[in-house]
Amino acid sequence: MTTKLFRQDIKVINVGLARFYEDLKYQRAKVTKVDWRPPAGGNLKLIQLLSKAESEEVANANKIAVKKIVTSSPKLIDIKRARDVIGVLRGNMTLLHSGPPIEWERMSGPTKGGVIGAAIFEGWASDARQAEELAKSGQIRFETCHDNSAVGPMAGIISPSMSVYVVKNEENGNIAFSNLNEGVGRVLRYGAYDEEVQTRLKFMEDVLSPLLKAALIITGPLDLKNIMAQSLQMGDELHTRNVASSLLLLKELGPSMVNTDFSKSDISASIDFIVKNQLFFLNIAMAAGKSIMDAANGIRASSVITALTRNGTDFGVRVSALKDKWFTAPAPIPKTLFFPGYKEEDANPDIGDSAIMETNGFGAFASAASPAVVQVVGGDVKEALRNTIKMSEICLIKDKSFPIPQNNFEGIPRAIDLRRIIETGTAPIINTGVANKKPGMGTVGFGILDAPMGAFIRAFEEYASTL
Repeated sequence: MTTKLFRQDIKVINVGLARFYEDLKYQRAKVTKVDWRPPAGGNLKLIQLLSKAESEEVANANKIAVKKIVTSSPKLIDIKRARDVIGVLRGNMTLLHSGPPIEWERMSGPTKGGVIGAAIFEGWASDARQAEELAKSGQIRFETCHDNSAVGPMAGIISPSMSVYVVKNEENGNIAFSNLNEGVGRVLRYGAYDEEVQTRLKFMEDVLSPLLKAALIITGPLDLKNIMAQSLQMGDELHTRNVASSLLLLKELGPSMVNTDFSKSDISASIDFIVKNQLFFLNIAMAAGKSIMDAANGIRASSVITALTRNGTDFGVRVSALKDKWFTAPAPIPKTLFFPGYKEEDANPDIGDSAIMETNGFGAFASAASPAVVQVVGGDVKEALRNTIKMSEICLIKDKSFPIPQNNFEGIPRAIDLRRIIETGTAPIINTGVANKKPGMGTVGFGILDAPMGAFIRAFEEYASTL
């Protein structure tokens, strides 16, 4: 038997360590590589908890969560003043911010800049110094967007007088909100607050928002799922690229905008504002994403992730079974393509509620639909496809409602499973804008990052303890 074995060609299957595979390849052996790693990186405690989480109860709970996600029907139904629809913004100096809860002292530069700008916009302060004193004194109250059925990009500041999109998930009946997108450059969400920012915000409140509201009344509720599905076919990933979706929105609302009683100059200025802002649809998509994930939140035993978010200091995670609990880790700095004149030391750690798009299966999860985004940070078409395939390993389904042509029309990976993150050691990938770490400065570039595993490990340990 031994003699026969060594008279024939030896074919090797290498499991695990890549070094063994490389050595055999160097010796021209016939070898196949199997990329295997022990579950949870070999952590015995986590392996035991994973075994506990593989139950019929969890499987049934996740089926409910998946159904909630897939059948959701987000519609843009209105545009209103934030104080009229978000209860905590009524009657006192309260601001919403992105990410998990945080106090003024720990806020990052762009979040503080956003607070200063909002305080000036509201008339609570006449300048930056006075606004900062108000914030330090505790007179301004801070609440998270996510805790108030809202989401905001980057600093995510929503103040009482700002207009917000009202998106209703018609299948589930819940409502979500987001503010309007200001464009790129020196904008409030990146922490800028100078006169240019204030002038733009005033235009958005006095002209743009009322005009869009009037057009929406003529058009009727907009089917956002339809716009989002079309835009994936046209090269958007609906996080850092919303070129197609913004133009599809204008296609829907443009004729009605022209048929309102607004002046020709106001209509022209508003259309010009939308056309020049390739991220205009992002905030609407975020509100849609929030309405979807809130529908899947609070399902006992479900391991589905319902929020990924950042405030520029902390990265926060929510899990369906644990509903409104936050699990955090320090926010990392993205791998960034910097605009001219900026460098790594200018970048703030990751910030914004816009990762609600990755939570829904868009953004980096849909990289294959928009390889141009990966190219921004030195990747290529193959890497974009790899990112989508990699993210499918931590999700429960591929949603055929959102097919990606570049991935053989497979659906986007959706319903992130906390258990699979722990088992594989694979963290969600996120596409993102990058803010200057100093308040008042604005944006420095665009980037990509892996979410910090610490937040998921903490979430999983508590999740497993409830089973």
